[in-house]
Amino acid sequence: MNEPFVLKITYQNKPLELPAAFQRYGYTYRIAVSILDQSYVFEPDEEGRYRVLGAPAGVTPDPGLLQAIAEKLAKLG
Repeated sequence: MNEPFVLKITYQNKPLELPAAFQRYGYTYRIAVSILDQSYVFEPDEEGRYRVLGAPAGVTPDPGLLQAIAEKLAKLG
């Protein structure tokens, strides 16, 4: 189930195409999204929304961008 795809979003009026891939995790799945060569892992919560599991060490993520990605992933499901 590790199927790569391109996640297309618009953030701050800029179209972005982010490499992503499904990752099987037990009975569920996670989605790894690459932002500026850093991998961020998102997983669905009990309500069907997505949350990011954490940022790579030494990286300060843009919270608005992570929120936009989570919202887009929720719309895909």
